[in-house]
Amino acid sequence: MSRIEQALESPLGPLTLIADAVGITALEGRDGRRDGTPVLVQAAAQLSEYFSGERQDFTVPIHLTGSEFQRSVCAAMSAIPVGETRTYGDLAGQLGVPAQAIGQACGGNPIPILVPCHRVLGATGLGGYSGDGGVETKIWLLKHEGAAGLLI
Repeated sequence: MSRIEQALESPLGPLTLIADAVGITALEGRDGRRDGTPVLVQAAAQLSEYFSGERQDFTVPIHLTGSEFQRSVCAAMSAIPVGETRTYGDLAGQLGVPAQAIGQACGGNPIPILVPCHRVLGATGLGGYSGDGGVETKIWLLKHEGAAGLLI
């Protein structure tokens, strides 16, 4: 099966989920096709529920195709509860790697929001954000999840 898409509107602007036969492979900040496969329709519905405050966890299948290290960092990010954050250093200690490597892996996250890289902060600042919209999107997501007190 080739690359399939499902576009949806969000408070952050148009988003497009991308999937293969295994699961969601990417989330991009653009308008795309609406191929309407069951997994993509479910993922779009779950994102809409997330944005409306009705959902905190995503249950759609994810297919991360990066290195084993990238997948381990994404798993660690996915374990951070809604409304909480961790630092790059926290994840570095957990995985036994330098914090810079964590930052690079976060920056390479192809499925922002569903794999919550926005919940990972620098020791003295916000750090970056792999999704479209940069740090402004990261701030919006943290506020949406009730982690805004951490930004003050």
